[in-house]
Amino acid sequence: MSIDVELPSLGESVFEGTIARWLVSEGEVVEVDQPIVEVTTDKVDAEIPAPSAGMIEQILVAEGDVVEIGAVLARIDPDAKPNAAPSAEPANVPGPEPVAKIAADPVVSPDTGTSVPATPVARRMADEASIDLRDVSGTGSAGRVTKDDVIRHQGVASPPAPPVEAPVTQPQRSMAPPPSAPPQPAPPARRPAPSFGYELQEGDRVIPMSPMRKIISDHMVYSKRTSPHVGTVAEADLSKIVRLRNQHKKVFQENYGVALTFLPFIVHATVRALREFPALNASIVEDSIIEKKHIHLGVATETEKGLVVPVIRDADRLSLAGMAMAIDELASKARNKKLSADDLKGGTFTVSNPGRRGNLYGFAIINQPQVGILRMGEIAKRPVVRSLEGEDAIVIRTMMYLALSYDHRAVDGAPANGFLYRIRELLEAAEFEF
Repeated sequence: MSIDVELPSLGESVFEGTIARWLVSEGEVVEVDQPIVEVTTDKVDAEIPAPSAGMIEQILVAEGDVVEIGAVLARIDPDAKPNAAPSAEPANVPGPEPVAKIAADPVVSPDTGTSVPATPVARRMADEASIDLRDVSGTGSAGRVTKDDVIRHQGVASPPAPPVEAPVTQPQRSMAPPPSAPPQPAPPARRPAPSFGYELQEGDRVIPMSPMRKIISDHMVYSKRTSPHVGTVAEADLSKIVRLRNQHKKVFQENYGVALTFLPFIVHATVRALREFPALNASIVEDSIIEKKHIHLGVATETEKGLVVPVIRDADRLSLAGMAMAIDELASKARNKKLSADDLKGGTFTVSNPGRRGNLYGFAIINQPQVGILRMGEIAKRPVVRSLEGEDAIVIRTMMYLALSYDHRAVDGAPANGFLYRIRELLEAAEFEF
């Protein structure tokens, strides 16, 4: 009896994925847990493993197809047995290859013609980076070279492919059956974007959206249509934080091995405020508001492929130092394309840090199914009025705007403003323990 290979859940609020590349072909024999297809979502790229050993009986979706979570991608015949070669034959002795070979395309080195077993993804990355695969140590099954091996060999994440000047084409939707997972809000149907009568002019450049960009676009539109967004802004004086950071950053770096930036202070204050205002640590499910017991904080991180939101688990249990190390670890994994689906699941609230060039402030779109997101503004010295010895005076302070977007279905103005005001109080008091 055939076994279905389904598209698994790849993160909360991820409803579909794009088939980026098949690593096997029909009739090929695979091992259990062997990667057989690469899928791209707006959150993460993932290789889907074979749930069983056997022969790829049928591939049901093509590269470029967009399929929903739970859709059947392929079928495996577990009863198909390869005509295995005698096990006593040494691996280095030439002889007939067994039918159950590794699902990888041999890459022929241009200089000598020596075959190097590697996945198609690894081969493409090596070609783009002009890497000789003979120099790459393979850690995959039977020593094949995987994309992670190529990334490690490079020492940095591989660069993205340059934009192709070509007409935009829409991927075909798979006719796979609906998922059997528990019901969840469905994303909006993808429709061609209206051109509003615009005609291409000489010199215009047409850049097709990547699969990730298309999915991000759908999710942003879905969030705006689903949640009535309301925004509120607070201005926080970070002067005490600046002094505290300057006093401890050198010793902190020596003790914990990570830099002490402003982000851990903001995140730590946000987590403490979420304990006091649980209405912001919630989701809406049908006609109910679910206030979450655990605080799993998402920290929006920009990568070369787009925005991802890795999650710090049980953030309210971490000290400031623990928070800084967790943020550094997730940011490193995001930059090096090491994030897993588990790193992106289960967030209950999000903090967005646009970085040093964040401008004054801005309102972020809520990361579904959460009900709030806090966006940091720029940190800059500004003249402000303060009372000094009973007199008003203009002084220079390090200031930052904090912009909160919240879902008015779940949160009213009073608790939302109280939550943001509490974050401001905590930051201006600067009472943090390392």
